[in-house]
Amino acid sequence: MGDHTDYNDGFVLPMALDRACVVEATPASDGLVRAASRELAGRVAVAVDGRTEPRLVEPGWGRFVAGVVRVLVARGASIRGAELEVASSVPVGSGLSSSSALSVALTLALADLGGLSLDTIETARLALAAEVEATGVPGGLMDQLAALFGRPGHALLIDCRTPTIEPVPIAPSVAVIVVHCGLPRTLADSAYAARRAECEEVAARLGIAALRDATLEQVADAPRARHVVTENARVLDTASALRTGDLDALGRLLLASHASLRDDYEVSTPALDALVGSLVESGAVGARLTGAGFGGCVVALARRAEGLGVLDRAMDRYRKATGLDPSGFVASTSGRGAATSSVRTRRR
Repeated sequence: MGDHTDYNDGFVLPMALDRACVVEATPASDGLVRAASRELAGRVAVAVDGRTEPRLVEPGWGRFVAGVVRVLVARGASIRGAELEVASSVPVGSGLSSSSALSVALTLALADLGGLSLDTIETARLALAAEVEATGVPGGLMDQLAALFGRPGHALLIDCRTPTIEPVPIAPSVAVIVVHCGLPRTLADSAYAARRAECEEVAARLGIAALRDATLEQVADAPRARHVVTENARVLDTASALRTGDLDALGRLLLASHASLRDDYEVSTPALDALVGSLVESGAVGARLTGAGFGGCVVALARRAEGLGVLDRAMDRYRKATGLDPSGFVASTSGRGAATSSVRTRRR
């Protein structure tokens, strides 16, 4: 819960999944950071001084390598060279933060090689800065914090202004279902930046630092800002419902969030709307798009004993209604977040 509230200094409530992006780094001394992925094609080589322009790197995933190098060098890292191997089980283009997991894992690995000692919050901020360098999309901090602070059996209530993080337990009786709609999400090609600009314009007009400080009355006639204000309230209400195990309330909150993302923020798609409907018709108590929107995944809640049945029925119903091929799973929360690194000390 809490999409598009993080860059408005708001509240978010993510959970880390049992998926991971791992970067193994071997020091080198040839002036290049070279990288290969086990899942994606192509090899990358970028200059260690940060001069390689991230958005010109091909293949596209290599832009995150260049972005991280540039940001860390500006922070004071001294990288002589590296060989990186990337392995990720986070689905790409799904709204499950695969790019943020990659940016965080690369930041952890290359900061270590570059002799930087970073606290976890700074690691998240640098990973976000690298992602902006790579994509040009002015994102918020939620995904990076979720990747770094994930705790088993918990969501994370994050105040993005401070930032402070409070783990909120998820009852074992609750099933978290994740389903991909069958159409990818390409954030750089979306209207994400335009949405953020609209929010900043409303805040400036109201004379406040961010929409976090707006009241519902102030934004009643501004749909983008209205989503942010109401979504902040839903985040806090969702955290309360998780603490008490009120599954019916959680379902209503998820559906209200999806309606707001669809109608006020206008980041849903017909496929996502159909998938939400299929999940609810198949027994989920509630569902909503997850991530920035414009394609990718829907998250739903159900009773644990019914989770797999809901998933199977929903995918079958959706497939018949749309002709698209969904994929999904019943999620487990992760104890390590979504990004890790290891640095080999062997030098070549």
